[in-house]
Amino acid sequence: MPERICSPKRLPASSLVAAANRAVQINPLNFAPLHRLMSVMPDFEPTKERIAVLTTKYWHTNGVNLTVGFLDSPPADLRARILANMNAWGTRINATFVETSTDAQVRIARTAGDGYWSYLGTDILSIAPDQPTMNLDSFTMDVSESEFHRVVRHETGHTLGCPHEHMRKELVDLIDPDKAIAYFGATQGWSADEVRQQVLTPVESESLIGTPTPDPNSIMCYQIPGSITKTGEPILGGIDIDELDYQFMASIYPKPSSDVSAATVADLRNRLLRAEGDREALKRTLAMFING
Repeated sequence: MPERICSPKRLPASSLVAAANRAVQINPLNFAPLHRLMSVMPDFEPTKERIAVLTTKYWHTNGVNLTVGFLDSPPADLRARILANMNAWGTRINATFVETSTDAQVRIARTAGDGYWSYLGTDILSIAPDQPTMNLDSFTMDVSESEFHRVVRHETGHTLGCPHEHMRKELVDLIDPDKAIAYFGATQGWSADEVRQQVLTPVESESLIGTPTPDPNSIMCYQIPGSITKTGEPILGGIDIDELDYQFMASIYPKPSSDVSAATVADLRNRLLRAEGDREALKRTLAMFING
């Protein structure tokens, strides 16, 4: 039977603008690049709702230190194993996850039948404190280590702000929509609309903070079988954090002593400068957030 895959959670529409405002306050790089969007989409209207949808959700660049709680009191060895896999990201980037019994920022459930999912990055701050921000459906110590790598590290990537890599337009364009709807309906129980949302709607390339080209081996990429691609060739997908994952995330969350390339740092700084390029549009949009 095909592996169960992630279906990331999204905030309700009523929370999007406030969550986007918070994301930009935490990390200004999250702000949607208005001048680029307007240049490639002449009809783009910078409403606060539209900007909110295009806002990314990365944490601040001086390090991510998040507390983790477990809502169903799993045994100590399972908690330690989950945390160890979450902290696999921290071997190369400035991110740490620490267990706490009170006021956890990342709250993990193992609700059977609810699938694998996480809210994206700073969006976890918009979730009620008694509700989960991540679900690891039925995970126990009997689950293989490879599945811990594939699932826990993937969901932790979402918590760090990473969207799905297979949503990059270059990869979405390889997928046959009709075959995808039939496949994911049969294997995951998704409706046609869910497949369109989770697989067939590309991330806006002009708003994406990410690697220069798609990485089909990323831990954030679904494994797409050749039976539903237009060429018959599979999109391999990631089973663990790969080198490009680490390199990119180290550019967002560099370790204090890390030697992130000057070109990467320059690119991120240029994003901030370009965000100031269309000053009038930026002022109008900021006013929308400030004035509600």
